[in-house]
Amino acid sequence: MSPRLKVLLVTETILPQLGGGETQADLLASGLAARGHGVTVVARRSIPGSPPEEQARYRVLRVGPDGGGRWRKWGLLVTLPPVLRSLVLEQDVIVVSGFRLLGLPVIKAARAANKPVVLKADSPGEWSGEYFSPGLAAWRLTRETLPIRRWLASRNRRLSQAAAFVAMGESLRHELLSGGVAADRVSVIPNGVDTHRFAQVNPETRQHLRSRLGLPAGPVLIFCGRLVRYKGLESLLAAWNDTSRMHPSATLVLVGEGGHDMDACGTQLRAYVTDRGLHGRVRFVGAVQDPVPWLQASDIFVFPTEREAFGLALVEAMACGLPSITTTVGALQDFVEDGRNAIVVTPGDTAGLKTAMARLLSDLQLADTIGQAAREVAVDRFSAERVVTDWESLLMSVVRRQRP
Repeated sequence: MSPRLKVLLVTETILPQLGGGETQADLLASGLAARGHGVTVVARRSIPGSPPEEQARYRVLRVGPDGGGRWRKWGLLVTLPPVLRSLVLEQDVIVVSGFRLLGLPVIKAARAANKPVVLKADSPGEWSGEYFSPGLAAWRLTRETLPIRRWLASRNRRLSQAAAFVAMGESLRHELLSGGVAADRVSVIPNGVDTHRFAQVNPETRQHLRSRLGLPAGPVLIFCGRLVRYKGLESLLAAWNDTSRMHPSATLVLVGEGGHDMDACGTQLRAYVTDRGLHGRVRFVGAVQDPVPWLQASDIFVFPTEREAFGLALVEAMACGLPSITTTVGALQDFVEDGRNAIVVTPGDTAGLKTAMARLLSDLQLADTIGQAAREVAVDRFSAERVVTDWESLLMSVVRRQRP
């Protein structure tokens, strides 16, 4: 039987590279393939040794340059166009996940083949150009520098040729609308979570998981995500330095690494723990293939992020029924309600973090109530089934409009 749609998904990296973007690309590709669509994913071979091509639930093509490093992704501007020229001819629609780098080469190839493109903003500032500001600053440039301003304007005119845009939340939608994208071409589709896998467990299972993971029996607070400054981790450790003295049986677990991010701070965080003698109260786990058992083994999720496009790690924790402490930056403001499904703190507010952690550690009934409400929100708004359905409807609509 022929696939209902032939979909090409272009993204910077894909599994086994770990990260929110990679997880979402896999969720979308798997979900569409399970519904009978033919899906091909093209991404960079960020992990050396990954096969250049494989076919499981969907087809994956990996191109160079190989390996890690902040700047290697720019090599896609050279390696991607030759692959796209032939590949787009086979497709009904092309989706770009993160158009800051990949949008222009995909638009060019798709226009030549008369194929529609859907651009998804994965990060704040992709359309406005703010995303590039840290890199530009290293060259003593800004978005307002005349050549940069002209390049952004020219780039956005070409990106405007896309058939549709997807924003993960209202803040990214507003950025696109403020930049001149027509409202009827922007759809808000959040990231999704497999709420069957990310799920609550009973106390017995939680204790079993703690034993398997080597965690203590006392309260466990957890952070999952990249160890980078803008996740608020320096404020978190400063707050934990005081809070843990009032709750000596509690442990803070940090799951993740900073990788090649210019804001990576894992080394500094570990030095802080050593200097303050917090080794018995803070545990660094590093990157893990599967965060589910770590979340299910924990009692409280702490996510004091200061900059966020969506906040997938928080939704995953909510799906596990964890009461969470978080901020309301980016798309978090769309679904986080203070005192109902989370405890909200101001970004960088160390005192507020101390108060929030102490509050949940001391009030088990409040923690349970917030955790239950968090699970309901995750299932109602962010289940993989709902998100894939929204994407499927959009893609079929785009293809119908394109066909004569």
